This record gives sequence, C-alpha cells and structure tokens, in this order.
Amino acid sequence: MSERPTATAPAAPAKPAPAVSPEMAPFWAAARRHELVVQRCTGCGALRFPAREICSRCLARGVAWQPVSGRGTVFTVAVMHQANHPAFAAEVPYAVAVVELDEGVRVTAQVTGIPAREVTIGMPVEVWWDAVSPEVTVPRFRPRTA
Repeated sequence: MSERPTATAPAAPAKPAPAVSPEMAPFWAAARRHELVVQRCTGCGALRFPAREICSRCLARGVAWQPVSGRGTVFTVAVMHQANHPAFAAEVPYAVAVVELDEGVRVTAQVTGIPAREVTIGMPVEVWWDAVSPEVTVPRFRPRTA
C-alpha cells in the first residue's frame, strides 16, 4: 500500500533585506542595538539622513553618528494597497510615512499599531524595533503612547 503525499502550504516568501551600504552601516549596526542614529556634520552641526558623504549645508566631509530620540510626527503618509513584493501581500494595506523627528531630521518608515487609514499627518509617533532576522533590525513607528 502506497502512502498518499500530503499537501503542504508553500512557504511565505522572505522579505527583502535592506541593502547596507558602507555609508549606512553605522545606522544598521545601531538599529541592531535598538538605537536610532543620524549623521551630524562635524563642520556645521547639521543633522542628516540618509547618510551622505558631503554636508549639503556647508560641504564639509566630516561626520559623526548621533543618537536621536526616536520621537516625532508624521510629515506625510502613503497607504500601500498593492504588494510590490510577494512577501508583503498579507500586510496590505499598510502605511509608510515620512516622520519628522523632534530633532528636525526626517526618516521614512512603516507606521504600525493602528489601521493604515488612521495614520494622519501631524500624528505623534515613536520608534519601535522589528528584529526581522538575527542580522537585521528595522526601525518602525507607532502612535506615541505618552
């Protein structure tokens, strides 16, 4: 008597990992420690994100990485209704926002914790950390609790 093969559900596709450039490596290393950092120009003190080789304010090349609060407000938001990668199909709709941190620099990230349609411009948010693999931790934002 032969055994019948059992049907198994196909494995969900893996989400693509962020590309870690040499300039952004300190950011991703800090994220693994649950620390949000941005570049600070050592010439004029301007904060910037994402990382760049030259300061757009004073053209200096010196840079330091500075921890920031992880608190800010939604500057603008887009609600994604279509999965542009199969790994995100189960999450649509989801909100991607430009968050203006309290320190003035802007970062782009997913906002979670509430339905995507409820994410609004001006909403206070705070960072949380999503360890998507042992090597990669992604900053995401949620409505601020206090």
